[in-house]
Amino acid sequence: DDPLRMMRAARFAAQLGFRVDPITFEGIKANRKRIDIVSRERVIDEFNKILLSPRPSVGIKLLDQAGLLERFFPELAALKGVEHVDGIGHKDNFYHTLAVLDGVSKHSGNLWLRWAALLHDIAKPLTKRFIDGQWTFHGHNHVGERLVERIFRRLKLPLNEKMKYVQKLVFLHMRPIVLSEEEVTDSAIRRLLFDAGNDIDDLMLLAEADITSKNEEKVKRFLANFQVVRLKLKEVEEKDAIREFQPPVTGEEIMATFHLPPCRQVGQIKNAIKEAILDGIIANNPDEAREYMFIVAGRLGVTP
Repeated sequence: DDPLRMMRAARFAAQLGFRVDPITFEGIKANRKRIDIVSRERVIDEFNKILLSPRPSVGIKLLDQAGLLERFFPELAALKGVEHVDGIGHKDNFYHTLAVLDGVSKHSGNLWLRWAALLHDIAKPLTKRFIDGQWTFHGHNHVGERLVERIFRRLKLPLNEKMKYVQKLVFLHMRPIVLSEEEVTDSAIRRLLFDAGNDIDDLMLLAEADITSKNEEKVKRFLANFQVVRLKLKEVEEKDAIREFQPPVTGEEIMATFHLPPCRQVGQIKNAIKEAILDGIIANNPDEAREYMFIVAGRLGVTP
């Protein structure tokens, strides 16, 4: 009567811990194509309720098993499967994604953070390569960031700040992991704070959930290193106030000081000041920024 009830069965299973009756489930599979006549708005409203359930993976697995997922969300279904070359396989990115989603859901009820978890590896099928005896997914965060808008547009999700938030986390989701593998420098922390802004805590939660290795020692090592990153984030933020970074010298002040119209040199000076602050060459305050402004201007041949 209403094909959306097929999705609702998966939602009740995820929300309430119900088991779908086997005969009913076979009926859902047999009628899965009828979901195509339901508006995207209604479908995504039901899907969001699954995402907000205690364990979203329960409902999403049922949608997949019933053949519903591929009908409205083919990009997510495309993550399934493991390819082998010379006996070497990669992990199943579909089940990894669901593990990350459940991990985030244990600590946050933020729907859009859950969407970021769902989409963080969405571009892996497009970027998968077997090179020099190993599987690589180079640039999947860049491609994934671009895919977010396409997916949001098709699924009738909001094309506003919520989408930009998801794009940002998809793009940045590997940065904390890279930091945890290397020496954590103040400069790297400043840049992460600058790029993530007020979403840094959500980004760290997503990055921690992204560690799903079966190697317990590896997981323990990464999580311990993440604590180091968190401490450094706190130290640098308290010292340098980067999270809500505002340029100590504005473009208007640069133009007034050097009698310049809006031009390339203004942008170059402003950007050089920002980079100097992030690199720790100068402190994040107006006095040092103005002093450095004259140094940069002199290099560019700009005089007051």
